[in-house]
Amino acid sequence: MTQATGTITVPTSGKGLYEITAKVTAWVRQQGLRTGLLTLFVQHTSASLTVQENADPDVRYDLEAFFERLAPEDLRLYRHTIEGADDMPAHIRAALTQTQLSIPVVQGEPALGTWQGIYLFEHRSVPHRRTVVLHLLGE
Repeated sequence: MTQATGTITVPTSGKGLYEITAKVTAWVRQQGLRTGLLTLFVQHTSASLTVQENADPDVRYDLEAFFERLAPEDLRLYRHTIEGADDMPAHIRAALTQTQLSIPVVQGEPALGTWQGIYLFEHRSVPHRRTVVLHLLGE
């Protein structure tokens, strides 16, 4: 078994789903492993990772709208408000989603389905530079 680790940086311009499939796939290919398990981990408490449909942008729109309703930006609802109205809702959204993903690698590629893409889900309103750690175990 061989292991490889790396990071990718994802610049965001505010809330939304940012597809990182191409960056992740390129990194996996560079490692030269044919079979294994890829783990992705986002090093932030107000962003998350998800595998979602990458064909119809309405899916991303509906997900973002749902989370806006689920954890609204209303300072009256939260105690933790020092970083602004979007901060505590961002933490709630991150807690309800995932900070890590595990994806099989088959024939040197992440084994995603036809309509699946890997996304960083930014929960803050202002731009950030998010770091995703990659770990590949395989042969």
